Amino acid sequence: MTSITEEKLESEAAPRPSDARPKPGRQVGLLSLSVFAITVGVLTGFGAAALRSLMAFFHNLFFLGKVSFYYDANVFDPLNPWGALIILAPVIGGLGVVFLVKNFAPEAKGHGVPEVMDAVYYRQGKVRPIVVVVKSLASALSIGSGASVGREGPIIQIGSGIGSSIGQLLGLSPWQTITLVAAGAGAGIAATFNTPLGAVMFAIELILPEVSPRTFLPVVLATGAATSVGWLFFGVSPAFLVPLSGVIETGLPLSVTFLPLYVVLGGLCGVASMLFIRAVDWMEDIFPRLHPNAYVQNIIGMFLLGVMLYAFYVFTGHYHVDGVGYATIQGIFTGEVSGIGILLLLFLAKTLATSMSLGAGASGGIFSPSLYLGATLGGAFGSVLSLIWPGLGINPVEFAVIGMAGVVGGGTGAAMTAILMIFEMTQDYHAIVPTIITVACAIALRRVLMEENIYTIKLARRGHHIPKSRHSHVFFIRHAREYQAPILGTLPLHEFEKGENPYADQTQGYVLVTEGDNVVGLMPLGEDRPRDGSMVRDYCVVRGDDFLRDVIRQMMTRNRRFALVAKDDTSMPTVESITGVTTRERLGNVFLEQWNT
Repeated sequence: MTSITEEKLESEAAPRPSDARPKPGRQVGLLSLSVFAITVGVLTGFGAAALRSLMAFFHNLFFLGKVSFYYDANVFDPLNPWGALIILAPVIGGLGVVFLVKNFAPEAKGHGVPEVMDAVYYRQGKVRPIVVVVKSLASALSIGSGASVGREGPIIQIGSGIGSSIGQLLGLSPWQTITLVAAGAGAGIAATFNTPLGAVMFAIELILPEVSPRTFLPVVLATGAATSVGWLFFGVSPAFLVPLSGVIETGLPLSVTFLPLYVVLGGLCGVASMLFIRAVDWMEDIFPRLHPNAYVQNIIGMFLLGVMLYAFYVFTGHYHVDGVGYATIQGIFTGEVSGIGILLLLFLAKTLATSMSLGAGASGGIFSPSLYLGATLGGAFGSVLSLIWPGLGINPVEFAVIGMAGVVGGGTGAAMTAILMIFEMTQDYHAIVPTIITVACAIALRRVLMEENIYTIKLARRGHHIPKSRHSHVFFIRHAREYQAPILGTLPLHEFEKGENPYADQTQGYVLVTEGDNVVGLMPLGEDRPRDGSMVRDYCVVRGDDFLRDVIRQMMTRNRRFALVAKDDTSMPTVESITGVTTRERLGNVFLEQWNT
């Protein structure tokens, strides 16, 4: 069987000038699109249930030596029957993951969400249907065998794949297919975490390039449908139970005097988010350097992870850093896992375990590990405060809840998603104000330290940049190269000054006026050419990868009618660097055309 390499996948995914412009598709009304979105939500809800059952099957097989499709991730595992041989569980499972990913779907490697974003912004919402199947198997095998990753990334990619497949099957236009992709992503979050509000915000803040009634309504309906299906299988309880006896009476210090505490915690979460992003990025870069063979990379990383699991079990009685880590988070909330030292150790260990798992080729998400890191960091911070001010009755559990939101927000850059999801997952409303402060500070500091978030850094290294702000129309996140007119040729400056024009018979297009290798002017043909026959010098230069919103802003700010589209950023464009020309009129006409459709 011929393996599909990641390099081939990325080359196929990269937009080419000949086919980058979105192809028109079938347009359906909002009612029909909403029905399709509900279908996506229902299918994703059942997909989430099937995925969790599959994860349970592999987990029970690897760790308990029994066949069962159920286990409670919030409860610590009993003693395993294998002893030290449990070290090999992540290795064996990981080898199966590598086989699936290499031979069937390279997109299934890693934490999934970057590939969804790449499909939205660079592939017109197209996700290969096989990704749904391979991602399900690979993620269930990864998490079930002990890889330190989360289950939300897989179900997001699975839900997005379902939405994309339905859109492609029906031949929908790119923006409607993208809407179903976002609906599937939100549905996946809603079903697996029982967080419909947070799921909607996740789709808005991280997936949808356009927020309007025609995109918002389908996403809401999909998340609602997925949540309802999730209730049938998982119940209506929140993901974590936070005991509030004694906490409500003491509460959190909410006076102005204590507000700096949440600013400090937010700063710590921002630094922790940056370190986590750097660790994952570094590990994904270093493992291929250790050995070119993906199977060998997996054996190295997963064996080290297995040693970590067994060491924790020997010295603490629990694995702690395997899988989604919900049992440890719940243990922090109940007081079973406490103490500044152990919490900080778990923070460092989980950072290493997750980044090493992803670097070695695991298939799983980073949202659950972010929750884990936030809970351990926040719990340790609260424990320190309780030692400094024992009379205030500060409860470390509350700071663990706030810390979860801080690291999730700092890592993803999605403020409202972090705040709403943590509230829905814990039902802890009285911590909402400190949570808002912490999340805002975490995101602000992380952005100062590094621009890219945990999802976009992987794509940025690939050269696929994702806008960090919300847009009102899909048109604005297209690229300059997609709407450029071709260059017909070049004309040396001395020939232009002599009045020589070999392109006089051409009625449209553009000619570059050159002096040596440098472009010194532009000669529009046909109606665009100045009446006095002069060349145009007051143009701006933009990159082919620039988003149209930035191109339009630059043209308007500098009052330019023409823009030369270059391969790279250069103040002195050369003949080889210029690939085309675009104009304000051209962009305006295309925008009106797309807006009307």
